[in-house]
Amino acid sequence: MDSLTVKTARREQFVDITREVQEYLSSRNLQNGVLTLYCPHTTAGLTINEGADPSVVRDIMVTLERLIPRSGDYHHSEGNSDAHIKTSLMGPSLQVVVEKGRLALGTWQKIFFTEFDGPRSRKVWIKWIQG
Repeated sequence: MDSLTVKTARREQFVDITREVQEYLSSRNLQNGVLTLYCPHTTAGLTINEGADPSVVRDIMVTLERLIPRSGDYHHSEGNSDAHIKTSLMGPSLQVVVEKGRLALGTWQKIFFTEFDGPRSRKVWIKWIQG
């Protein structure tokens, strides 16, 4: 298993890691299979969504904040309950098909690391499954 390091600069942030993931594939000459990405953190996750228009990420973040505000009727005492809930909605892992050494993403799709309790230095674990 390998990993990528992602450094975030804000408490809540979507970081496009598509290029880094593609560079990982290229550096190892991985051609056809499935790449699993896993985030081993309880207040950060992964998602695939549109990366061409930054308004999409902004809209997701604003909507998550409206649905799950930082302050609420939470019992968790660390002050980051909203981050745990948002992370559960994003999810901890993704699988992406790889064909001929390229991520098989849709035209507008990008892979995002989603931070909800930063800024921090985080890991994304990577596992290759030959196809």
